[in-house]
Amino acid sequence: MVPGAKERPVQEFLNVLLFRPLAHLLVLLLYRTRVRPHHLVLFHTLLVLLAARLIHLGQDVPAAFLLQLKTVLDNADGQLARLRGEVTELGRYLDTELDLLGNLFLFLALGARTGAWELAFAAFLVFTLVQSYDFNLERLYREAHGLPLPAERQDPPSPLLGLLRGVYRLFFLPQDQGIRALEGFVLRRFRLVPERFWDEGALAGVVNLGLTTQLFFLGVFLLFQSPEAYLTFVLLQALYLVLWYLWRILRAIPSPR
Repeated sequence: MVPGAKERPVQEFLNVLLFRPLAHLLVLLLYRTRVRPHHLVLFHTLLVLLAARLIHLGQDVPAAFLLQLKTVLDNADGQLARLRGEVTELGRYLDTELDLLGNLFLFLALGARTGAWELAFAAFLVFTLVQSYDFNLERLYREAHGLPLPAERQDPPSPLLGLLRGVYRLFFLPQDQGIRALEGFVLRRFRLVPERFWDEGALAGVVNLGLTTQLFFLGVFLLFQSPEAYLTFVLLQALYLVLWYLWRILRAIPSPR
């Protein structure tokens, strides 16, 4: 495992194969510098906003490259924070919320470029749902298997931290609560086995549709100058999620005695 990499029960394939090792090379260069994790967060957010502008202008190849560079830096900021012991609550909120901002601008650019605004809006909702499920399902897995949740440091109060907490409560907390409520309802309604309903197979179904994979495929579609096809690709993930959910339920039904 790459030093400083985030420990997860199931890893995103493209991260392990490509982006995390590249990020570690960058971290080795930055470790003894004054560059801080939040500098990388701000920089890779600017790269996404620039990529969105390039998509809008039809400059697909440089946009595709910037998105992959963003993923390398997104991996690097976490590795650098963990290796230096600089993991903070503010940094966690900043990373999550600026990712949301960048994703929003990408889909706005795709909508403006293609003219398919309804398609872009629906795809953004599916995209966001997948990312939320990725986050929440890992926590449910840890709880079901008696594993500790990742340590979450509490920073001293500050105006910026208060703002970021408020943004999280507004945009992310309802998603977290909705997903957990649905998962709990389905578990009780069908009397499922928690260890099967929330296992490595269930996690793998959404981990490999994480942000790294999404931006990688957006880059591939851009290289073929097919931004509208990417929106269709994301929308098809809604059908996949339904089938994946049914599969999870069926395999978690208790065996008859």
